[in-house]
Amino acid sequence: MNKQELSAMVAEILNGMEHEPLAKGGDYRPTAPQPEKAPTSYGDGDFVPDVTALDLRKLYLVENGENEEKFRKMKEKTPARLGCGRAGARYKTLTMLRFRADHAAAQDAVFSQVPEDFAAQNGMVEVQTRCRSKDEYLTRPDLGRCFDEENQRKIRAAIPGTPRVQIVVGDGLSSAAITANAMDCLAAIRDGLKLRGIDPGTPIFVRYCRVGAGDAIGDVTGCELVCMLVGERPGLVTDKSMSAYLTYQPRTGVSESARTVVSNIHAQGTPAVEAGAHIAGLIETILKKKVSGVGLHLEAGA
Repeated sequence: MNKQELSAMVAEILNGMEHEPLAKGGDYRPTAPQPEKAPTSYGDGDFVPDVTALDLRKLYLVENGENEEKFRKMKEKTPARLGCGRAGARYKTLTMLRFRADHAAAQDAVFSQVPEDFAAQNGMVEVQTRCRSKDEYLTRPDLGRCFDEENQRKIRAAIPGTPRVQIVVGDGLSSAAITANAMDCLAAIRDGLKLRGIDPGTPIFVRYCRVGAGDAIGDVTGCELVCMLVGERPGLVTDKSMSAYLTYQPRTGVSESARTVVSNIHAQGTPAVEAGAHIAGLIETILKKKVSGVGLHLEAGA
């Protein structure tokens, strides 16, 4: 699928939406280019009330640089911490403050919880893995991949029959990623599947979720494909990165190489709605080819 076809698909999905998707973590941002706020300007020595408001792609702190114009053009293509300058042998104060702010945001994303009413507010049934708390979730990844009997019963009650496609939203390692991106992406996936004549089924929300929980849901439901939207481990560029893991014939013990992954779903990466349109196309391809992960790529290259 080329760029023009993908853009046309996104536009078709947006036109077919009855209402604007909800993103609890921030304002809805459609894929079509929109006017943005003027970037926060900064001069050396100025007081900056919120260092996180500064765009790292435009922040250049090197004094008397030999080729500042070309360096700035290079920085516009990456949020990497380049051109930070120095104060003697140390970072500048602004550089250190921004690093600490981004690190704190990443920690908050890992240790905070998706709101208790998130699933109910978005029309989903909530189930929980065998983890009993956030601390146990972080220290026992194995418990985040399976369910006790009570939650297995909840899954069976929430999902009628044997779905062809089962969509799962899991909190994962970034609650901020889910509240910011999941519902926009989910709406685009469901609309994209409907346009292709594929039943999008009944999505569910999993708390304390690891990717492998999708395999356990495959065991319970017998679905043909699981699409899991899950918050990824946050870094210093963004604390809101989400990924989609697509697994054909998900069952406990399936290898990680059998998953097809769409990563970096966030405002600075692939926007949620655009990612959802792409994921819907991938689901159609996987169902036709009856394989996901490395096998799908090998078949495509054959």
